[in-house]
Amino acid sequence: MLECEKVYHGFKVRSCELVEELTARCYMLEHEKTGARLLYVETGDDNKVFSITFRTPPTDNTGVAHILEHSVLCGSRKFKLKEPFVELVKGSMNTFLNAMTFPDKTMYPVASRNEKDFRNLMDVYLDAVFFPQIYDRPDIFKQEGWHYELDSVDDDVNYKGVVYNEMKGVFSSPDTRLEQSVMEALFPDTTYGFESGGDPKCIPELNYEDFLDFHKKFYHPANAYLYLYGNMDIEETLAFINAEYLQHFEAMPIQSNIPKQVVETEQIRQAGYPIPESEDASGKTYLNMSFVVGEGFDAELTLGMQLLNYILLDSPAASIKKALIAAGIGKEVSGAYAKSLLQPVFSFIVSGAEKDDCEKFRTVVLHELKRLREDGIDLMLKQAALHRLEFSLREANFGSYPKGLIYNIRCMDSWLYDANPLLHLSYMQPLEKIKREVANGYFERLIDTYFLANQHRVTVVLSPEPGLLDVEAVQERAQLSEYKSILTQEEIVALINDSEKLRSEQEKPDSPEALEAIPLLAIGDIKKEIDQYDNRVEQWNNSTVVQTYCDTRGIVYCNLYFDLSQLDKQDVSFVYLLAECLGKIDTGKSSYEDLVSRVDLCCGGIDYGIKVYTNHSNHRLFQGKMVVRTKVLAEKISEVTALLQEILLESLFEKEERLYEIVRELKADWQTNLFRRGQQLVSNRVLSYFSAAAQFSEGGALDFYHFLCQIEKKWEQEKQAVVEGLKRISRGVITRENLTLGITLEENKGPLLAVTFNEFIAALPNKAEKSVPDAKMNSNKTTRNEGLLMPAQVQYVVKAANYRDLGYQYTGSMKVLETILRYDYFWTKIRVQGGAYGAFVRFDRNGNMIFGSYRDPNLLETLDVYDRTAQYLKTFLLSERDMLKYIIGTMSQMDMPLTAQQKGEQVENWYWRNIDDEERQRERNEILATTPEDIRELAELIQAAMAEDYLCVMGNETAIRDAADRFEKLIDIGLF
Repeated sequence: MLECEKVYHGFKVRSCELVEELTARCYMLEHEKTGARLLYVETGDDNKVFSITFRTPPTDNTGVAHILEHSVLCGSRKFKLKEPFVELVKGSMNTFLNAMTFPDKTMYPVASRNEKDFRNLMDVYLDAVFFPQIYDRPDIFKQEGWHYELDSVDDDVNYKGVVYNEMKGVFSSPDTRLEQSVMEALFPDTTYGFESGGDPKCIPELNYEDFLDFHKKFYHPANAYLYLYGNMDIEETLAFINAEYLQHFEAMPIQSNIPKQVVETEQIRQAGYPIPESEDASGKTYLNMSFVVGEGFDAELTLGMQLLNYILLDSPAASIKKALIAAGIGKEVSGAYAKSLLQPVFSFIVSGAEKDDCEKFRTVVLHELKRLREDGIDLMLKQAALHRLEFSLREANFGSYPKGLIYNIRCMDSWLYDANPLLHLSYMQPLEKIKREVANGYFERLIDTYFLANQHRVTVVLSPEPGLLDVEAVQERAQLSEYKSILTQEEIVALINDSEKLRSEQEKPDSPEALEAIPLLAIGDIKKEIDQYDNRVEQWNNSTVVQTYCDTRGIVYCNLYFDLSQLDKQDVSFVYLLAECLGKIDTGKSSYEDLVSRVDLCCGGIDYGIKVYTNHSNHRLFQGKMVVRTKVLAEKISEVTALLQEILLESLFEKEERLYEIVRELKADWQTNLFRRGQQLVSNRVLSYFSAAAQFSEGGALDFYHFLCQIEKKWEQEKQAVVEGLKRISRGVITRENLTLGITLEENKGPLLAVTFNEFIAALPNKAEKSVPDAKMNSNKTTRNEGLLMPAQVQYVVKAANYRDLGYQYTGSMKVLETILRYDYFWTKIRVQGGAYGAFVRFDRNGNMIFGSYRDPNLLETLDVYDRTAQYLKTFLLSERDMLKYIIGTMSQMDMPLTAQQKGEQVENWYWRNIDDEERQRERNEILATTPEDIRELAELIQAAMAEDYLCVMGNETAIRDAADRFEKLIDIGLF
């Protein structure tokens, strides 16, 4: 325990506070020599987190903060490699390793459960931010940011760069352009009016000198926020940070404060986003009304606005959403509350609207806000939203992200603006105040103050512009042609030489001495045995129950699996629609609005979805399941099962108007997020060419989007068939015989649950008779090599095959090969040299394998990289140390800490895929024993898989049409 006002290794303890919500003691320290701030959150959590954050307000759209975030991780004083970050990923047992650019700050967080590894990660990151190689290696700026590329005198000059292409992908989504227009209007005079990630049109305006100046100005301890979380020797850690880094700096004044923006007049802005020339622009406009609301360090207001976002917009029963839908404005209504800003922004957003809906949109939003202020918001809805938020805060389930990292991000929401970093961590006091005031007009007063009486707002109309992408491409080409035209012959030759020199530097391997500078764990630091889980399989009322026992903090996680094996092919998209409708439509007892509030009042939510599980040894054997998930305190389990029974058995699908609202909203959501989902969509699409399971999954992927488009377009003709289809599938799927339960709980809760669920199971109907014969879901070879045309500037490029079909078997060394390809061959060829944002590799036990790239400016070049992978592997040679590094990096992904919910779902996944402990241990043994020879032996498999030539590409229409001979079919997604 540290003592207040005492100095530890140059750090003076300024305050100490117990945060009960985290069960943590939090210390605020200041480095006396430099002024660096440090927050230590002392907990028993062994998943330790370190981060260093700098306040980095941009003053233009060149993306300098983002490019610098990438660049400082490309070598430093101690670690003179091209990319220490990649070497760490290859050979660290980290549980988190990344860097993040926000609108006003840049964060460098790492996490690990291993003490030695944690220290290593801290060392590399601190050296990277304070002593990067960017001053000695201009090629880093060119690679990560942007550069001109020219291969020969007769070629066109092109822009290349990792961030440049990443942001081209980001700006391919209309919501990015919408957000940029909103922020420019709300903050015309401050940093928030600029795109910190970089606008692709502006990134080439950044020069090397300004890039370096940004680092000199902001990357100093006086502008740093250091954060430590978890169970560690804090004095030893402080000594390390001081001795190795901070003591080498002197205090200096840094002007990084962010001024407040004052705007007293509402604005209306017009903007555009691209769609293909041939695509109909009707019903594709986005409308956004945004307000600047208070200050980021107001903890109570932050919670209040989070709650209002749900009450007004995100809940299926949200009043503003209902008013807009009833007025016929748009197809999807959503809200956004951007709280990680000095001045947070609250947005009302509609997609699928018409351009001339703007005034009607504003009128409806403001009228409904006035009505709510005067008449009051439904008390049950407010209380339900409060319970929902409190459940989430207390559960603190952040999935794969370490708790300490999320707490770090939350504390920056006040700390960065010179307020108490614990404001957003100590949530109970402001939450209790809101609870006390909820029935006395609390939310109604927020509406009056921050919406109705607030003129710091903007309405943005983002309209589709057919052919805009072509116009932008022509403008870019004209700029590059003009640039080339003014170059002398000598300058052209110099540019060609510079391009070749950069490629040569990128291909040059790091020296053995540089590689050995990166600290590495020993093989003995990795446990040899698999994690064991306390689980068992029982029968409750003739239904199978898979139980996992662990510390759940009193919460029970319940998954209801309904078998879909009898589903007919033509009904696959219908069952995905069924999962989207449940809980959002009326039942025989309740309106869907009341239903939503009742769910939020008694549990942590009920979710519905479809999962497909393949047998671990055969991709042709699979099980489709409709999964109903809920999490609830054990004492409320009977309330939840009553709700489940009502929703599953009494939903009124004949409410056609409500069904139409859901279909329109789903279609609009898919339309907005198609390109963001690109990696998932093309991966499943290419597998569907030969995998029955993936063909089933397509019913909820691109085929589902097409299905939604068709039934929305022909609703009057199709609505009765939709109603009857949902009824029929619901009766056939939701039966006693089809049910399997997955429950994660504390062991003493089992008997109580058994009684409750026996009653629930008994209430389910017996299996319904099928009206038509079974249609077998066998794998049929379908169209392959599709090009999916989108109004995008970059591509997702994938190839796939099934190696079991080719006569090969799964081995754990394939997981090591994933790491090798992702962070060596593909990283160099696709990301570093090709300029794509990244590449991925996946080998599954069932034989499915995928090579893929994302936000990739290339197409044929990337396919060529995939096809040359076997040649790379045939000559694969590694030292014992390098092989160990890849094994450690692979095991770090295998040994990620899991939440209680994740543990239960992992056990259930193994159950459905027929993976036992023996199979898991075999895989682990094979990973740990992998040798370079094992990797070389996989070359033959890769060569055979690539020869199958299954490929799918989603992205830029011109790029795909230029490579038309590689595709059997081109699909314009905009014409769905």
